[in-house]
Amino acid sequence: MLLPARTDRERALLRGAKARIDRLDFYPTPVRTRHVRILCAPWAFHIPGMRRFVGYECGPLILTKRPLDQVSEDLIVHELCHVWQDQHRRIRMWLSYLVLGYRANPHEVEAREAVRLTRAR
Repeated sequence: MLLPARTDRERALLRGAKARIDRLDFYPTPVRTRHVRILCAPWAFHIPGMRRFVGYECGPLILTKRPLDQVSEDLIVHELCHVWQDQHRRIRMWLSYLVLGYRANPHEVEAREAVRLTRAR
């Protein structure tokens, strides 16, 4: 699948979210964003099980329910934290959702914490 070139808004969201994530020391190496893309894909959020989400990470792909001009940097920080987790422990991360579910999953807790710790006061 060929993706269109990154938009200015996509570049700005990624740049801002990466700068925030880079202040954290959750993993031994920084998140790599070279291949990360953010795409508005409202159709994906009509799939059963996806309806409650507004963003979703699948490897280097971050899907959003809303157009990028309506997406907050906080959402991208959350999803980019999942990209980072995926880069460091893909199998453990994906299996944790099967075993532990969503709400109290340590990966979700960590992504929410990444937003909280890096949010401007």
